[in-house]
Amino acid sequence: MGKQSAWVAIQKKRWPLLILALFSLFTAMVFFTRTAFDSCATTSETSSVIINNNHFGEDKATSTEIHSVAQKVTPNPLDFMKSKLVLLVSHELSLSGGPLLLMELAFLLRGVGAEVVWITNQKPVELDDVVYSLEHKMLDRGVQVLSAKGQKAIDTALKADLVILNTAVAGKWLDAVLKEKVPHVLPKVLWWIHEMRGHYFKVEYVKHLPFVAGAMIDSHTTAEYWKNRTRERLGIKMPETYVVHLGNSKELMEVAEDSVAKRILREHVRESIGVWNEDLIFAVINSVSRGKGQDLFLRSFHESLKLIKEKKLQVPPIHAVIVGSDMNAQTKFETELRNFVLENKIQDRVHFVNKTLTVAPYLASIDVLVQNSQARGECFGRITIEAMAFQLPVLGTAAGGTMEIVVNGTTGLLHPAGKEGVTRLANNIVKLATHVERRLTMGKKGYERVKERFLEHHMSHRIALVLKEVLQKAKSHAT
Repeated sequence: MGKQSAWVAIQKKRWPLLILALFSLFTAMVFFTRTAFDSCATTSETSSVIINNNHFGEDKATSTEIHSVAQKVTPNPLDFMKSKLVLLVSHELSLSGGPLLLMELAFLLRGVGAEVVWITNQKPVELDDVVYSLEHKMLDRGVQVLSAKGQKAIDTALKADLVILNTAVAGKWLDAVLKEKVPHVLPKVLWWIHEMRGHYFKVEYVKHLPFVAGAMIDSHTTAEYWKNRTRERLGIKMPETYVVHLGNSKELMEVAEDSVAKRILREHVRESIGVWNEDLIFAVINSVSRGKGQDLFLRSFHESLKLIKEKKLQVPPIHAVIVGSDMNAQTKFETELRNFVLENKIQDRVHFVNKTLTVAPYLASIDVLVQNSQARGECFGRITIEAMAFQLPVLGTAAGGTMEIVVNGTTGLLHPAGKEGVTRLANNIVKLATHVERRLTMGKKGYERVKERFLEHHMSHRIALVLKEVLQKAKSHAT
């Protein structure tokens, strides 16, 4: 007994150290957020899709050809970018999906020896801890960080082999900084667009869009939306457009496939929020805003609790977790969410977690991801493929990029966006709470789907195809 007690004491001392080490590892993975930066058997089989005028999508021959190319490429399909000078222009530097995704691309390019320069168009006037931290992460990885304005920014743009504008809003930088030099830079610009909201369709943002080398968009749905909206609302034509689905980083996949790490994180996170190991957690992991649908999720969750009680269903206690909270901001919307919880006396079942870069611990600790983005949904929804990597089923809105990721009835269940989706989502919560085998099977199928098409090397190959074409166009224009 004495030896066993001593062993237990040692394990208790090691436990916090293991957790601390794991969290330190995750904190180093800057690009684990998603905002962002989610049934559809019609998801394209290609690595990159070109939309030309009236043509959208591709035939099977094109798909087969691109996949055969993918099998023959070298281990890193971005090797051809070695020594290329790439300028990355982001509208902001924050913990939102767009900037973090661009940072991830910066690190991929640095990994093959490209010279990468970063410009943030809009910075806070006062010193910002997030900006400071992210800039130093880039500097540590060999990414040069320049001021958005000044001669050095202009010289870099003119000298660069490739300029990537990140988000529609970044278009404001062109006229504000380059001015009369804009026409010299446009032929080598790749515009990476993530937005799905109508207020981004402003001439001052995208007037140069028809003249760039190409546009890269995260989903077919968003690409079609941009094609139609720019034509109908602004009277401009989209450039050649490439659809590039995203992929999970190697670091996230290592954690997702490490059963010991997941078990430690699951126990630690659940203990921290007061949830037993056998309880079920349905979570939304997104920045807290009306567009992400946390309010409608809580209504659905409350309705599911009533259904379980009325039908006297035998299920473990279920909990709702909102990851992405920010009470320091004290937004009206977040106050509404918390008031709803209090008014309906479900505070023992609903848990708010502050926004964080380190989503992996929460993915390890929950049972089902709810992707409840409203209106047109997510442009892609990175958190969705991250959850699937952790073998989690997804309950998502039938909108946007979610429909290109989630196979309805196989890797998750879809429900309509808006108020009409509240009852459907509540029923889907009950379905997964009461059918353990279905929940686990969906999670396994989701993991298989990630392994087939949503890994880092898949994304690298897709982006490589696009970058090669854009570089060739820039070279042709220069000659």
